[in-house]
Order: sequence, then C-alpha cells, then structure tokens
Amino acid sequence: MATIKDVARLAVVSKMTVSRVINHPDKVSLELRRLVYQAMKDLNYIPNFAARALVQNRTQIVKVLILEEMDTTEPYYMNLLSGIAKELDKHYYALQLVSRHSRQIGSCDGLIVTGMRTKDYDEIIAPLEQPVVLFGQNERGYDFVDVDNEQGMMMATQHLIDIGFENIIFFGIDLNEPFMQARKRGYEKKMSEFGLTKTTYFMKNSSHAAQSKAMHLLHNFRPGSAFVCASDRIGLGVVRAVQEFGYSIPNDVAVTGFDGVFLDQIADPKLTTVRQPVIEMGQELARMLLKKINNNKSDKQVGRIFQPKLIIRQSTVRQC
Repeated sequence: MATIKDVARLAVVSKMTVSRVINHPDKVSLELRRLVYQAMKDLNYIPNFAARALVQNRTQIVKVLILEEMDTTEPYYMNLLSGIAKELDKHYYALQLVSRHSRQIGSCDGLIVTGMRTKDYDEIIAPLEQPVVLFGQNERGYDFVDVDNEQGMMMATQHLIDIGFENIIFFGIDLNEPFMQARKRGYEKKMSEFGLTKTTYFMKNSSHAAQSKAMHLLHNFRPGSAFVCASDRIGLGVVRAVQEFGYSIPNDVAVTGFDGVFLDQIADPKLTTVRQPVIEMGQELARMLLKKINNNKSDKQVGRIFQPKLIIRQSTVRQC
C-alpha cells in the first residue's frame, strides 16, 4: 500500500506538504494541491481519516439541519445538498441529514442550517457548541450564504415593465423573514421607480394556495396584467389559474417565478424565473464551514452573497 512518503516522493514535495494538503488544503497553493492530489490518484492513496479523526478528536461528519418542510421546497434542496456533498467529499467528510427533532442524534464537527426562522435562533442556534453556517441571510451576525434576493426581484419586475406591463401583482410567501422582505423590497423599488401602483399578496409556498388566490383575483381581472412570484412553486399555481380562465400566457397575462430549479422547466409554458446558483451556494456553505472547523470556530466570515440570473422563457415572451 502507498504511504504518505510515496506520495511526497512522486509529487516532489515534502511529507509535511502532503500532510498539509490533506489536513489544511486552504493553506496550500492551488498548484501544490494539484500536484499532491494527482500523486494520490496515481498511487491510489487514501488517507487514513479514521485515524486522523481519532487523533484530532473529530468525527469527519457535517450535519445539514433542515428546519422547514422539504415538501414545500423540493427539488430545491436536492441541488443544495448536491453542492454541499460535492465539496465535503473533496475533504473526506461525510454528510448527515437531520431534522428539527433528530438534530441531537450523533456527534459532528459542524452544522449547516437551512430554513431558519426568527424563533429558531434562541432555541436551536445559540446553544450549539460546534461551528455553524446558515443558508440564508440573517441579522444576528452568523456566517451565511444567500442569493441577492432584492436584486433578483428587481430584475424580474424590470423585465415585465420592459415588455410593456404596468399592472404587476406581487405574489409572496407568507413569512416575515429577511429573504422574503428583500424580494418584496425589490419589487416595490422597481414599481416606485416607474410610478406604478404596488399590489402585494402573501400565501403559503404552495402551487395550490397560489392557484386559489389567483383564481379569486381573475374573476375581476383585466388582460394585460402580470404576476411576479416569489417562488417557482407559486408561479406554477398562477399559470394553472390563468389557463383555467382561458387567458393566453403571456399575451394576456405574464408570469415570472423565482428559484430556477426544475419546476420552472416543467411548467407549460416554461416559466421565466430568477435562477439561484444553488449547487454553487451549497459548495460555498461547505467551504465556509470547513474553514471554521479547521480554525477552531474562530474564523468569522460573515456572509457570501451570490448574484442571481434572469432566465427568460415562454411565460413572458409575447407571440406576434
């Protein structure tokens, strides 16, 4: 079996450098990491992480704690978990998925927490002894990763204005949380900028709830209006309601969503949406947490905001 000495010899570096690449890759240059990783691959060398974990009093496990119902967010979380797992695998860490009631089962070196709500900080986050990174912007000073929600909604609203809509209705998620406040703020900023009337409704993040609300509004609706939605799931519900009333999308009614993870593509017509780079955000969550773990929780990184992208599809492309 290959040893760390064999890896060092093949990569033409010291054993200390190999050890540093394995244990603290963030402290080694990209060029050296590539040399060592290639040598490890050529020699089929697999570090003994069980022994290392024992020496360092670690578990080599990261928990992902999901505090919201996954049936209202799928398939969003599958992409997020894919990104997290992809990055953890590079560092020989295992991912353990836990929920609100199973979060204390088993040990771990750190946690990534998603679906945080205001009430959860004191109950769940404050007592944690392990390093933690949150998925979602917060005002409590915790390290986090998020998308620029305000900018994303400004882009969607601007797009609807650009293609000639003035009566633009905002369908939001009924949560008084930073991400939702930012999306609402983005819509309101653009509407105010153009002197347009702001109309907002809030509901559960459910296509059925959105369809029901849209059906109610469409009884007194006029063609030439648009819905800007805070999620693709809500957007799907609006599309169904509009079609049931016999209106044309987007010639009579335009619809936009937010997320850009699968649901926008199965809609008919396909949904214009604000895409979040979810896999990349998952990778960044893992990188930030591992950095905290390796620096004994002391590394303060605060937050990383990713830029969204407007994906224009048939739900806003008017036919001649």
